[in-house]
Amino acid sequence: MALFRATAKMTQVTNGVRLEKGMSVDFPSQHGAPMSANGGKDVIAAFERKYGIDIHKGNFNSSTYIHVEKIG
Repeated sequence: MALFRATAKMTQVTNGVRLEKGMSVDFPSQHGAPMSANGGKDVIAAFERKYGIDIHKGNFNSSTYIHVEKIG
C-alpha cells in the first residue's frame, strides 16, 4: 500500500462546496492512480475526514482540480 498526497490546484465553489487552493490531504491507497481507481473514493474520503467537505458533490474529483502525487 502506498501513501499519496492530494492537493487542490485552485479555489472553487460549486454546489455549496468550497475548495481552497492548497488544501491537502495525505492518505494510503492500494491503487496506483487513486483519482481514477474506484471512482476516486480514497481521495474523496480523505477530504471528507480532514475538511468535512464532499469533493464529489462539488464535482472536484478530477485532475482538473486535484493534483495527486505518490509520497511513500
